Amino acid sequence: MFKTQHAVASLDPVWDRITKEAQDAVDSQPLMGGLIHACILHHKSLQKALSYRISAKLCSNEMSMTILREIVDAAYEADPGIVEASRADLMAVYERDPACHRLLQPILYFKGYQAVQAYRIGHWLWQQGDWDLAYFFQMRISEIFGVDIHPAAVIGKGIMIDHAHSIVIGETAVVGDNVSMLHSVTLGGTGKEEEDRHPKIGDGVLIGAGAKVLGNIKVGHCSRIAAGSVVLSEVPPCKTVAGIPARIVGEAGCDQPSVSMDQRFPNGSD
Repeated sequence: MFKTQHAVASLDPVWDRITKEAQDAVDSQPLMGGLIHACILHHKSLQKALSYRISAKLCSNEMSMTILREIVDAAYEADPGIVEASRADLMAVYERDPACHRLLQPILYFKGYQAVQAYRIGHWLWQQGDWDLAYFFQMRISEIFGVDIHPAAVIGKGIMIDHAHSIVIGETAVVGDNVSMLHSVTLGGTGKEEEDRHPKIGDGVLIGAGAKVLGNIKVGHCSRIAAGSVVLSEVPPCKTVAGIPARIVGEAGCDQPSVSMDQRFPNGSD
């Protein structure tokens, strides 16, 4: 069994690179050895490392790390798509965040990446009808990472949340693939409605720091929302919106705003 796992791991270039980066980090700073061995080098795959990391971060006197690892492992076993999304998220952070120089960093240090991976387990639990466990994950993610994502929210893959402080994503929100957002973003409601009441964010959208998108509105694919904006009405695809309330100020400026991370206004906008 060990040989089979080792063979699979050796065919995984992403995991091979992560373990190489981990060993280099230990060699250069031995004081980090305990953390890096526990989180990376003691494991045979990315999903096992993520299972350990998520469980170690979320465990408490009320829920042991052992129980949480069993839950996370069960989710990964039942739905390989969660692991696929975690890989896409990892590459998104590496490619879009100029502060990320190694694949190792998001797994060990970046709370945006860690919070999204923990949310994915809570979302799986919600889909299974394990609502109390899902709420527990939401609570601990909020307490530990400062990120509050309802487990019923639907979030695609290739997600990058930079800095990630004070992110709020409501129950009926939908976030597409390859979306980037910065800190203090809210995808919220506009009142006490109990039905479908949160935004629907298209693929490739870039949401600037402090932006609030409120209500059951659509934000079209490859659009940009400027920092500090309050969006209360639908945003067409491939546009830039800014202001309170937000209005269209120009085109998105490129095919993939969430990848370019360019938050400057188009030339000639007022």
